[in-house]
Amino acid sequence: MIHPGLVSVTFRKLTPAEVAALVKKGGLKSIEWGGDIHVPHGDLARAREVRELTLEHGLTTAAYGSYYRVGQSEGAGLAFESVLETAVELGAKTIRVWPGGVGSDSVDEDGRWKIIHDLRRIATLAAKVNVSISIEFHGGTLTDTNESASKLLVEVDHANVFTCWQPHNGEATDECVAGLQAVLPRVSNIHVFHWWPTAAERHPLTDGAERWARFWPLIKQVPGDRHALLEFVQEDSPEAFLRDAATLRQWLA
Repeated sequence: MIHPGLVSVTFRKLTPAEVAALVKKGGLKSIEWGGDIHVPHGDLARAREVRELTLEHGLTTAAYGSYYRVGQSEGAGLAFESVLETAVELGAKTIRVWPGGVGSDSVDEDGRWKIIHDLRRIATLAAKVNVSISIEFHGGTLTDTNESASKLLVEVDHANVFTCWQPHNGEATDECVAGLQAVLPRVSNIHVFHWWPTAAERHPLTDGAERWARFWPLIKQVPGDRHALLEFVQEDSPEAFLRDAATLRQWLA
């Protein structure tokens, strides 16, 4: 089943309580809580507080959206154990991580395997507490192209590593479909938006109906539960969010 929700960093200026109230008002069911503002890495008291208010609003935690850069953050002072502890206190069943910090064309084989080994390490740690790892599907990382993203999952070869999915900015619909098909068995949550052709040009979600109509039949083939999470809206507006939330609920009905 696909549950509609929100990525909390869409509204960084709002408090967690305000985010949860807005999600409930929009008729959505879940939140991916971000690790930068709303639930900072290592702040276990905040994680417990946000977990409780999420439940109080009748919502679930879709994921912990961490800013752990695989292959980099450990050396920069962010221990994955701290991220994992926070996710557990938050009640998240998966942690979103970033596979590196530069695009695939800028990473040599040694750099790529450093990321792969770290992914395996953190996935093994997370599995011990029944939490999975979901890599971000995004530019400026090893998932910046469909080929690199699918190759990475094969190389990592770990049962506890999955991938989020979203259309790459400016990528033709047919190419997005091909990329989705390539990683489909490992897809966890979906980030939903209609930006075209760049992330700076945000449009009402309904304008992307034809494009997303190509994606949903594939996503619905994957067994199990996952979350379709709105990410950023026009002018960071709560009103635009409520409009897009209605569209998303209609698409998933």
